[in-house]
Amino acid sequence: MNPQWKLWSRQVWAVARLELHKSLLQRRAWWLLAAAPVVLTGGHSIMASMGQWGCSMGVDTRAFASIFQLFIVRFGIFFGCAGIFTTLFRGEMAEKTMHYYFLTPVRREVLAAGKYLSGEITALTFFVGGSALSYVLITLHWGAAHWQRLLRGPGLYEVSWYVIVAALACLGYGAIFMAFGLWFKNPMIPAVALMVWEGINPFLPSVLKKVSVIFYLQGLCPTDVPMDGPLALLEIISEPTPAWLAIPGLLLLTAAVLALAGWSVRSMEVSYGD
Repeated sequence: MNPQWKLWSRQVWAVARLELHKSLLQRRAWWLLAAAPVVLTGGHSIMASMGQWGCSMGVDTRAFASIFQLFIVRFGIFFGCAGIFTTLFRGEMAEKTMHYYFLTPVRREVLAAGKYLSGEITALTFFVGGSALSYVLITLHWGAAHWQRLLRGPGLYEVSWYVIVAALACLGYGAIFMAFGLWFKNPMIPAVALMVWEGINPFLPSVLKKVSVIFYLQGLCPTDVPMDGPLALLEIISEPTPAWLAIPGLLLLTAAVLALAGWSVRSMEVSYGD
């Protein structure tokens, strides 16, 4: 490896280690979003094992598909990444500590990569780990049948795809929200606009659906969650993008946004008075 790349790699990891302390210890409120589905699915198994309500293995797995798509991805990961990544730079500006980083002999792009890495380690640990644990817990009350389905049935395939989707959501939304924190003084305004755009995705024409993250994530989920009620009449059904296109597409989007963010950091000036 080129000595310059070795130096940059060490610097990225050094920045990430410094930022992990803030992400893991000082911003604990966001992890309630990751813990909520674990508590919900664990409570379901406890109540079901006590005979409080009847259910079936199929009902449980379909219920988790709804929890994953409607709560974990659209709410938990979205707002969790908003809280983690928009503050990577904007939080330093608010605390008037950004200049300490800029005074160090580290390239601005390396600084951005280190901060993003710290946010991703935190987001992946909590939201990907929480998604996998929630999937395991929701059918745990079935005992031997649960382990048979998980280890020898379709369970391992399904949980693998849920993990992949959660990881891609953290990567994509993380890059977008870090860029929002760099480009806007109040990143919550574009974050709300993005939330609205992602929320109305089922009702958009097929061409516009593809200008979003949630469209590709939903297409990768192993279980489809059809829309019920009056809103189902307004939904426009579109053919999901195949995984061999969706996954590289999301990764390229992440890389492109990170490249733009790194370019923005190069010209960033510290002005606490603003």
